[in-house]
Amino acid sequence: MANKETEKKIANAEKEVGEIVSRSEKFIENNKKNITYGIIAIAAVIGVIMAYNHLYQIPKSKNAAVALFKGEQYFQKDSFNLALNGNGVDYDGFEQIIKQYGGTKSGDLAKAYAGICYYKTGDMENAIKHLKSFKGDDDHISPAIVGLIGDCYVESGDIKQGISYFEKAASKANNDFLSPIYLKKAGIAYESLQQYDNAVKAYTAIQEKHAASVEAMDIEKYIVRAQLAKN
Repeated sequence: MANKETEKKIANAEKEVGEIVSRSEKFIENNKKNITYGIIAIAAVIGVIMAYNHLYQIPKSKNAAVALFKGEQYFQKDSFNLALNGNGVDYDGFEQIIKQYGGTKSGDLAKAYAGICYYKTGDMENAIKHLKSFKGDDDHISPAIVGLIGDCYVESGDIKQGISYFEKAASKANNDFLSPIYLKKAGIAYESLQQYDNAVKAYTAIQEKHAASVEAMDIEKYIVRAQLAKN
């Protein structure tokens, strides 16, 4: 009895599978053109993407890297205006690299360089604008850029906003090299606002979380100074 029921179930299952296959075949037959066109369309899109990368994006990235290299040379010589705006001969400047190669890694790095140049030349508004547009995710460069935005705000007189970026930079870096630098900056900024409890917290974080850092070596005197100022 059990065997007959099993055989019946198998027969029914085979029948259902057969009907599904039959319906699938009919669907494919009736929509052959649409399916073919769909496959061709997908292939065409993939082809366009590959062509864009190989014929346009890769050469573009190479050209951007070459242009950026010349800017870096001016930057290293502290020739910030030349680095930003070009020499009028064979180098167009970071601003032009951003406009022309904005979608490349070198174009993005040019935003960071431009922001630093503006900071060095005292133009905090443009410095903040360019530094904020930088999208890099390097473990050292990215936190440093966030910290520099904090410096720009402090230089502009917006100390509270500067502190928020110092704290973001310290958290983003999460290491004994950069984090204590920005925690110390935050502490000093808090002191300038007479927020001594917050200053002590920032300094104490260096002492407790980054004891191996250079900043931790003399941070006790900053803690004592803030505590005395509070009292």
